[in-house]
Amino acid sequence: MRLISICPSNTELVEYLGLTDHLVGVDDFSDWPTSVQDLPKLGPDLSIDMDALESLQPDLVLASLSVPGMEKNIAALQERKIPHLVFNANSLQEIAEDLHTLGIACEVENRAKEISQEYLHCIEQLRNIAQTISYKPTLYWEWWPNPIFTPGMTNWLTEISHIAGGRNAFQDVELASVQTDWSDIIKRNPDYIFMAWVGVAYERIKPAHLLKRPNAHALRAVKHNQLHVMEEWLYCRPSPRLLEGALKLAQLLHPEKYRHIKLPHFLKQ
Repeated sequence: MRLISICPSNTELVEYLGLTDHLVGVDDFSDWPTSVQDLPKLGPDLSIDMDALESLQPDLVLASLSVPGMEKNIAALQERKIPHLVFNANSLQEIAEDLHTLGIACEVENRAKEISQEYLHCIEQLRNIAQTISYKPTLYWEWWPNPIFTPGMTNWLTEISHIAGGRNAFQDVELASVQTDWSDIIKRNPDYIFMAWVGVAYERIKPAHLLKRPNAHALRAVKHNQLHVMEEWLYCRPSPRLLEGALKLAQLLHPEKYRHIKLPHFLKQ
């Protein structure tokens, strides 16, 4: 089967199912596993070159709606009658369902079931520990700096915050992604600040950008030196790789509680 992935999280799903050798093209931002960097690049995930994609004669294209603006990719695939699947996970459970869906489509359903079970078991282990923690600090996640976007209630980062023994400062807002302003962050005064800008290289995210904002140094997180730059690939992509991010976060917030937890076997690659 000739597969094309036009979103980094989909490329990661392919790898976990052992199907990377079937990929014949990917979007520009797909960077893991490293072997996909040698494949034909089809443009950024919001501006896929559909002529180049079609020329690769895929049996199945793995599309996504995880970022606003991706809808035009779906419309173009439909117009050209190119076989495709669309993934749009907002929760950790939906990521498991995406694995299963892809496994069925690519005839590796048993592998998909095995991976999904390991993945969900690890989430349950983390959740059980979180239930024993009485003090859960508030976490502000910055997804984009201008205008400011942060995950809301219906988002995997709210779940990850919870199973790591924390609370998303914006978990009261019934959206997947919340556009807000700096005054609201000041008002909520989080215990931790995590900067993970979607699609921006880790080394280009500088805390100095945030610290220049009005009253930033009055925030509890800044006063206690709890402003952290986090890996976009561990927190901003709906794939099982989020578990790596969840465990890293948990061991940062409550090192003693989570020190014995190990990642599932399939993530140790």
